[in-house]
Amino acid sequence: MPSFDIVSELDKHELTNAIDQANKEVTTRYDFKGTDSSFTLKDSVVTLKTESEFQLQQMVNMLIEKANRRGIDVKCMEVKDPDIQLKTAKQVVEMKEGLDAALAKKIIKAIKDSKIKVQAARQEETIRVTGKKRDDLQAVMQLLKGMEDLEMPLQFNNFRD
Repeated sequence: MPSFDIVSELDKHELTNAIDQANKEVTTRYDFKGTDSSFTLKDSVVTLKTESEFQLQQMVNMLIEKANRRGIDVKCMEVKDPDIQLKTAKQVVEMKEGLDAALAKKIIKAIKDSKIKVQAARQEETIRVTGKKRDDLQAVMQLLKGMEDLEMPLQFNNFRD
């Protein structure tokens, strides 16, 4: 029976490359000369450090641009409030991945409401979709790609015939 998995994964290698590119741009830009500005990545949390709130906003835009060019969807970034003190400004950007319970429930409900003859079951942080016809599975993929109100990017993998 054909099946595939719906997941929301983050490419850590591409994220590291985006951070490296952003760090390189910060060191070469004129408006960041003399500041101790940097991006650091630990686990899936990016920390931005600089001297002013304006520069922090520029760095967030820089990170979004570099990540977007590397194929990382902006939906998986959660930008926290900045921590601004006298001579330092710091901001945290969390990179989210995986399907939480609420999102998985929403996806399964959308699949069932579409009346496509498939079964969807949640398995930890993935959703396994099975059906008798390959065309039905592809219809589910198109349905989910067309949904605009999903707060996470979705990938379809482990397709089996």
